[in-house]
Amino acid sequence: MKLSRPVSVFLLAFGVFSVFVWSTFVKNLFADVSGLAFDAAGDPTGYFWVHLTLAVVSFGLGVAIGVIGLRGLLALRGTGRD
Repeated sequence: MKLSRPVSVFLLAFGVFSVFVWSTFVKNLFADVSGLAFDAAGDPTGYFWVHLTLAVVSFGLGVAIGVIGLRGLLALRGTGRD
């Protein structure tokens, strides 16, 4: 099955967007000073672990979706099909 060019571009763009958003989120999570991510002793809280897990899974799915989009574009290259 070949993906159309618009679908491939959408998947690739979604993957890039997802990687950017979740990378930024993790950076901000580690820099949290509000007391949500780390307690007074500096230890990670449940909030930290839940959101880190969410970010890692979402980052992985974003990469996978981006790879599917990229492979779709590469499969269309040279075929002249849209």
